[in-house]
Amino acid sequence: MNGDAGVDRGRYPDVVTPWEREEWRAAALGWVGDVLDARGLREVGPRRVRLRPWSVLVRLSVDGAGTVWFKANPPASRFEAGLTQALAGWVPEHVLTPLAVDADRGWSLLPDGGPRLADVLDDGPDGLRTWEALLRQYAVLQRSLLPYAEKIEALGVPGARTATLPNVFDRLVADNGALTEADRAALSGLRPRLVEWCEELAGLGIGDCLDHADVHEGQVFVPRPGRFTFFDWGDATVSHPFCSFVVPAGHAAERYGPGVLPRLRDAYLEPWTGGGRGTRDLRRALRLAWRLGPIGRAGAWGRLFPGAAGSTDLAGDPQAAGSLLRLLDEPPV
Repeated sequence: MNGDAGVDRGRYPDVVTPWEREEWRAAALGWVGDVLDARGLREVGPRRVRLRPWSVLVRLSVDGAGTVWFKANPPASRFEAGLTQALAGWVPEHVLTPLAVDADRGWSLLPDGGPRLADVLDDGPDGLRTWEALLRQYAVLQRSLLPYAEKIEALGVPGARTATLPNVFDRLVADNGALTEADRAALSGLRPRLVEWCEELAGLGIGDCLDHADVHEGQVFVPRPGRFTFFDWGDATVSHPFCSFVVPAGHAAERYGPGVLPRLRDAYLEPWTGGGRGTRDLRRALRLAWRLGPIGRAGAWGRLFPGAAGSTDLAGDPQAAGSLLRLLDEPPV
């Protein structure tokens, strides 16, 4: 295999990942080489390495296959490799099909998915229509996965089911050292209402399933106009599906203004209609899920490589605290 052309550490110049260990690096690249050899493929050109507290990503050029990507996850998101493989069997039209995975080690070898939405999205009306189409397709993906919720949890995806969210909330608050006493008092005062929201949301009859928890323009490929490929499932949970709406809606609102939120809400809810569900109940469920969605985001911040962070800024506590405090905000839809 060829040498590295460079290592990108982004905003984390001191980040520590398994890539720094020669034995681990040799094992990972050896596994990649074995996968390529078994497929009659050969690596050509330099590698590009991207290191973050939450992933090791290596871009490789392969003769006859273009670009392929090796990804290694931390222990807390090791499930992503097995989940990626399972999703390729259940909903192949919506996700990447890996060349290979090692679920035990949290390693994946993935094909290139084409341009990211972030690289092709414009700020005009066509861009907003693209967001609407993306949210419809993502909702279709989620509905397709409703029967697989237990299998997804069995892969190691963390459970944050609607009925258990108060317990998840309690744990996250107790474990977060970045919350002030005033923060804790505010969150403690919110808890009775949070329990009521969970009970009402569960009673509206939409089952828990896969929540990507971080859908935005940087996490979606556009292989062709009007079609989207969702990737990077390391923040995922099994929770109420509507909790997923918070992140993409927030990104779109930053780009186009908060006035677009009703349009995006209705686009996302369209595939959920039918089965006796009325528009009013669906909108109510979405509003409740918006209130509760930050719990999943707070839990995802801690999925880092052991020892990756030299400060709480990298450890995720302030970010997780910020997510928890967003539970106090009124939903904008």
